[in-house]
Amino acid sequence: MRERCEEKKEWASSRTFQVTGLDCADCAAKLEKAVRRVPGVVSAAVAFPQGRLSVHLDEAGLEDEIILRKVRALGYDATAEERGAFEGRESTFRIFGLDCVDCAARLEKGIRGIPGVERADVDFSSSKAHVVHRGPVSDILATLERMGYPGRIDQPLKSREALPFWKTNIYILPTAVSLVMLMSGFISGIAGAPGGTATAFFAAGIALGGFLPLRNGISVLVNARELDMNVLMMTAVIGAAALRQFEEAATVVFLFSLGNALQGYTLDKTRNAIRSLMDLSPAEALIRRRGAETTLPLEEIRIGDVMIIRPGERIAMDGLVAAGVSTVNQAPITGESLPVEKAVGDEVFAGTINERGALEVHVTRSAGDNTLSRIIGMVERAQARRAPSQQLIEKFARFYTPAVLVGAFLVATLPTLVFGEPFSKWFYEAMAMLLVACPCALVISTPVSVVSAIGSAARRGVLIKGGAYLEEMGSLTVMAFDKTGTLTAGKPRVTDVLPAAGHSEEEILAIAAAIECRSEHPLGEAIYRNAREKGLSIPSMTDFDSVPGRGAVGTVAGTSYSIGNARFFLERGWDLEEMEKGIAGLQNEGKTVVILGGGASILGLIAVADVLRENSRQALEDLRKIGIRKTIMLTGDHESTARVVAAQAGVDEFRADLLPEDKMEAMNDLLARYRKVAMVGDGVNDAPAMAVSTVGIAMGTAGTDAALETADIALMADDLTKLSYAVELSRRTLRIIKQNIFAALVIKGAILLLVFPGWLTLWLAVVGDMGSSLLVTLNAMRLLRDGRREERR
Repeated sequence: MRERCEEKKEWASSRTFQVTGLDCADCAAKLEKAVRRVPGVVSAAVAFPQGRLSVHLDEAGLEDEIILRKVRALGYDATAEERGAFEGRESTFRIFGLDCVDCAARLEKGIRGIPGVERADVDFSSSKAHVVHRGPVSDILATLERMGYPGRIDQPLKSREALPFWKTNIYILPTAVSLVMLMSGFISGIAGAPGGTATAFFAAGIALGGFLPLRNGISVLVNARELDMNVLMMTAVIGAAALRQFEEAATVVFLFSLGNALQGYTLDKTRNAIRSLMDLSPAEALIRRRGAETTLPLEEIRIGDVMIIRPGERIAMDGLVAAGVSTVNQAPITGESLPVEKAVGDEVFAGTINERGALEVHVTRSAGDNTLSRIIGMVERAQARRAPSQQLIEKFARFYTPAVLVGAFLVATLPTLVFGEPFSKWFYEAMAMLLVACPCALVISTPVSVVSAIGSAARRGVLIKGGAYLEEMGSLTVMAFDKTGTLTAGKPRVTDVLPAAGHSEEEILAIAAAIECRSEHPLGEAIYRNAREKGLSIPSMTDFDSVPGRGAVGTVAGTSYSIGNARFFLERGWDLEEMEKGIAGLQNEGKTVVILGGGASILGLIAVADVLRENSRQALEDLRKIGIRKTIMLTGDHESTARVVAAQAGVDEFRADLLPEDKMEAMNDLLARYRKVAMVGDGVNDAPAMAVSTVGIAMGTAGTDAALETADIALMADDLTKLSYAVELSRRTLRIIKQNIFAALVIKGAILLLVFPGWLTLWLAVVGDMGSSLLVTLNAMRLLRDGRREERR
């Protein structure tokens, strides 16, 4: 009791602060270290993704301002959260018309300026805003509307009802109106209509088609105090109109609106990769309650309900099989190519397909918390996390746009001031240059690629938690593996039965199974399971007694039998000399030996081992073929067992007798030697090593909460061959990102060069800008098509 009291005195109070401006994990670590040095602080921890600093104090009276000054001295801003609780609630909004990363950043800034908003994150990839706020939802919706992006509260269960793009794409109507006005203007001119008719049509096209971008641009300028593409475009259009270039100004408005509509459409196709995951689960299920069967929507189904699943139906909820036997196609969740046998007590997942038999399933998770929902949420969060290349490009874009603005000013003024050129000509060129200034294609080049890749991987049972891990996978050349449950099946199996003279394998297995039927030891379960699989008749047993860690005894058909390890028999005075050679041979193969004795003689030996997975060796060979130079096995097993498994699997190196903390030290050593190393394990026992590795990869995590949360990448099925797919996907993604960046820079550069001879026109600037954005988006969408081809295989 005294020790517990002393523990409580370690810190007198705790405080939480919201830190802004914290944009890298390394900076978060430095902030933690600095705050820990403040007198009176016992510990400090920064939750980097949330930007939250938690501090434990040994002085209850330590003022918040002292810690705030330290945080601000490091270049960040911070506010203290109210004592006792974080009272803000989180709402998610679906946003319509969000078609560029730059606009998303400005929209995020505008939302953060709303009174009562504590945090706002606008996820361009999923077109959602996640807002922590104290004020009413209506204030946020009003701001979204005012900034030109209609929104609504996101309703995950109803998101399967995807509206056609012409109902969600806000640029469809302005595009149609501007096209009609533009064509009317051209026809009026050709037909020789009365003077001013064509100009009136062009002006109407400019006004009606340009209203939306003008309103959005002004709203962003007022609320976020930043220029965006809409402001630049309308400035150029107004400038062209001032030069009486109405025909060209109307053409620019139409092309700009058309480009935005097309870009919105292609981005929706990318986002639908995640939305289509929701369609894997049916909207309703047949439920039995109080003896009556009723079809209910998912939101009305409760934990504990009995769900009836007919052959060929999709399973609507996670649960445990209560009755029936069938095979289930789990490919939509785990990526497994073959159906999995399901019987009473087995787990089934929402979104999978029941094949041949009827099943009754006890529902174990609600619709919002099932495996499929967690996968969708995890993928959406992963797509929102910026990859390193994306962060680099966004920093570059901050300097790129102002530089072009300065260049446009010089283009408008220098030729007239220095060379006496006509001002109207070079003012026009400067307006066209403003349109080129938007770095949309460059900024969008990485996120659309990452979104496509993560969505494609999710459909194949590979969950990648963010762009950073996706990029890191492609640069790996070294991988470390846990043994039990990763390279091996994780369940002991009988591998050998060596009967003594006068006895048969079937006799030994049947007697051993009779004794072990009451055992809860994994080795006993393996023996009993093997006897059942072989269809042996297992006799009844009495007078059972067990010695933990040694063995057990029991009477079968009037004869007393003993089963256990060598120490168990030697302690009881048995002579094992005749079996020593057989025991040693099996142990040298890394197997555990179980001895069966009856009466006064040894009947035989049973060898049990955790056997290698069928695809482990193939998976390691595939990794070598794609450039993984070194594979290492880290295990807590004895060296003899580790050596045998390492040889069977084909790993290059192994380390044995490791506790979890030893695995972490081994991983630190590997990182020092090879710089980047992935750790593949079960996501729980190997958590320390996975935490310090470059990329932590958990396998077989379908339905496992802890494993899903621990790993950077999760393989939903027990399939190591998905590792080579993940590495190759990463490398393909990096290639496409590089192609997109190159294409965006080359197109922009080529357009800008046209300024010097005075050949740049407004419509060409719009076509180049929007065309490059569409090009990089379509190129990134190849990753989705690659994923669908892999699925069909």
